This record gives sequence, structure tokens and C-alpha cells, in this order.
Amino acid sequence: MTAAELREPVLAVAYLIASFLFVMGLRGLTSPTTARRGTTMAVVGMIIAVAGTLLRPEIVRFEWILTGLILGTLIGIPMGMWIPMTKMPERIALSHSFGGLAVALVGVVEYMRRGGRLDHFHMGVTGFEVLMGAVTFTGSLMAFGKLQGILPGKPITFPVQNPITVGSLGVAVAILITLLVRPETTTLFYLMLALSFALGILLVLPIGGADMPVVICLLNSYAGLAASASGFALNNQVLIICGALDGGSGFILAILMSKAMNRSFTNVLFGAFGSDAAAGPSAPKDAGATVNAASVEEVAEILRAAGSVIVVPGYGMAVAQAQHAVRDLATELERAGATFRYAIHPVAGRMPGHMNVLLAEANVPYDQLFDLDEINDDFVKTDVVLVVGANDVVNPAARTNPGSPIFGMPVFLCEQARVVVVLKRSMNPGFAGIENELFVHPKTLMLFGDAQDSLKKLTAQLQAQG
Repeated sequence: MTAAELREPVLAVAYLIASFLFVMGLRGLTSPTTARRGTTMAVVGMIIAVAGTLLRPEIVRFEWILTGLILGTLIGIPMGMWIPMTKMPERIALSHSFGGLAVALVGVVEYMRRGGRLDHFHMGVTGFEVLMGAVTFTGSLMAFGKLQGILPGKPITFPVQNPITVGSLGVAVAILITLLVRPETTTLFYLMLALSFALGILLVLPIGGADMPVVICLLNSYAGLAASASGFALNNQVLIICGALDGGSGFILAILMSKAMNRSFTNVLFGAFGSDAAAGPSAPKDAGATVNAASVEEVAEILRAAGSVIVVPGYGMAVAQAQHAVRDLATELERAGATFRYAIHPVAGRMPGHMNVLLAEANVPYDQLFDLDEINDDFVKTDVVLVVGANDVVNPAARTNPGSPIFGMPVFLCEQARVVVVLKRSMNPGFAGIENELFVHPKTLMLFGDAQDSLKKLTAQLQAQG
């Protein structure tokens, strides 16, 4: 058997093994205890897939491939090593944008290479990958800008925005359908590309910061669907499988995120939910409400007497990079005999699993992490709840105020504990832009200041008093 004859079966086996590893890697990500193994399997699968692709007969020169490999390595390794875990949402948004742009460019090159002479099927999948890849690119850049603070976190809207967005989408789809009949019409192809870039901007700008976890899931789904279409266009089986896994899992996760927020896809995409916090401290709207501010010494005394503590982390913990300080406080309290657990809301932070990632970095044991359904009934039996940078996910208004924009969203029942201690810089509202009833609850003590600094002082106070 010649080398050329041997190439196809070797390539088929490589793609089969890579696809199997991708599936098992995704399965491993369903649990924190197997996530590391799952990631390793997916990485090995990608290495095998890339190595197999380099055997394809279409590749006759490797100069540009090696150049891309070197540049990608020089960019990727520093990103992986130096970007802190607190910036994972921003890094993921950038990764999505690069992936979307890569897929869109592959589609453009394939269209140019064939000079517009494509059959209906290949024109359809090529157009779809270009459309979805371009939307993912600019949409992810907008998400990155909001997460990084370059763009306002609040929804950016303008008159008749929704009709313009829907109209642009309709025109882009109409052009794609026209290209199925007239694929040689290059002007329409590049007009669709331009509209797709604009759509990514139009779709994400009106979405507020509170909905970023769902947005990231959707962008992940878009990138996967575009990659899968690219696989059909290039007759690459591993791209089809990998893209379908990415697109399907991202879409399912977006549904789960929306359910966790009690919001529909339509509301997420067009509801303009989430706004910037006020510029300065804002008083509760209830004139009779009182804010109970506490000192480090007072909170330390309460924690010392506590037999059970639940920590509810939020985006403020990520901003303050306080995950290690939380772990140190837990160690001190556990040494004194207290039980210490973490209540993790599915939409806390700015990406799915944001709090899990940060706490894992601080070596918090997996068996101390509990989701909302597992731990919500235990608050009534808990001595102290420590809210570290969380806001909307602990707001009782989601259950008590039908007029609240977050009404119906599942939240933690923190107010049922004996004492609630909230670590926060000020009384500013969260991304939903509404006052938090928990902060003025009679059981709540507000410990104002940087969360990391406050936690370190609490730990030091506990150690000093033995």
C-alpha cells in the first residue's frame, strides 16, 4: 500500500479517536472532580485532530501553517499563564471572537477559491459559517468590552433598535437564500458579510451586564454552529462533530442559564435587563429602612460564636480577587470547629461556573460547594451567612415584589439565617440596577470596604483572639 493509499484510513482513525476524546472530555466537564481529566482528554483530542488534518492531500506547503503555529503559541501561552482567573470571562469572550473570525475567514477564502462556483449545499453551509462566524466575532468583542469596562455595562439602546436589528437579520438571511440560486453574485456575498459584522454589534449592545452569562453561552453556541458548517464546507468530519458538540452544549447551557434567571431568550436578547450601578451610595427607597453597619471586630465576634457558616460569593468577589482570603477565613473557622459551605448560584459572576472556577483556584474542596437547590433549605438552620460581593442573587425582591425586574428569579434565602453579613464597598445596586432588600433587613450587618481587605482583617482578628 502506497503512502497516499495509507493516508485516508489513518486520517479516518485519527478523526474517530479525536471525536471520541471530545465527547469524553465534554462528559468529564459535567463534574468538578472529573473536569481536569476531561480538559486533558479534549486537549489530546485536538492535538490528534490537528495532526491528522496536516496529513490531508490539500496541504502541500507548511510555511504559513508553521507561522500561524508560532504566532498562536506566542499569544496563547502568555494569555494562559498571565491572565488571572478573575479575568476568565473577558478571556473567554476574546477566544470566542478569534474563533468566530477564523471560521468567517475560512468561509470567505473558500468562496474566493471557488470563484463563487458552488453548488446549493456548499453555498448554503459556506454562507452560514460566514454569517455566524462574523456575528460571533463582533458580538464577542462587544461582550469583552462590557466585561472589561471599555463599554458601559448597562444596555445601549436607541430608537427603533429592535426593528433595525430584526430587519438586518432578515436582509442577511434573504441574501443567503439568494446566493443559493446565484452564488456567483459576489457583491451580495460581501454585503452579507458586512451585515453579519453589524449584527454582532446590534445583538449584544442592548444586553445588560446581568445577562452576560447567557450571552457567553449563546456566543459559544454560535461559534460551534459556524465551525460545524465549516466542516461540511471543507468535508472535515472532526470539525462537524466538534462544532456540533460546541454548538449544542452552548445552546443547552444558555437555556439552563435563562431558566436559572427565570427569563426567556427573547427577554435576554431584547429585554434590556441590567444597568450600571449608580455613581455614588444610594439610600433605600423605603424611608423606614435602616442600614446596620458593622465593624470588623463585631463581625469577628459573631463568626467566632458561629457553628455553621455559608458563604454566598458573587461578582464582587472576583473584582476584589478575594477567593483566597475567603479560603483562609474558612480554614480559621474550621479550625475552631465551625462547618463552612459555599452556596453557588448558576448565574453568579459573568460566565457559567465563574464562582466555581475562582474557588477552585483557591483550593476550596469540591464537597463544600452547593448549588441553589441543594442548599437553599439549609439557610434557616445556619448561624451566619457571609455574602461576598453577591447582590441580585440574594435579593428577596425576586420573591416578594411582583413589580421587580428580577421577580421570579430563583435566589438564595439568606434572610432566613440567624445573621447575615454582607461584604460590600457601598450601597450601590447590582447589575439589575435595583435596591436590595436584604441590605436593609433587620438581620443584616453591612461590612463596608474592599472584600479582600475585610476578609483578611477578619481572619487576623480571629487569629489574634485565639
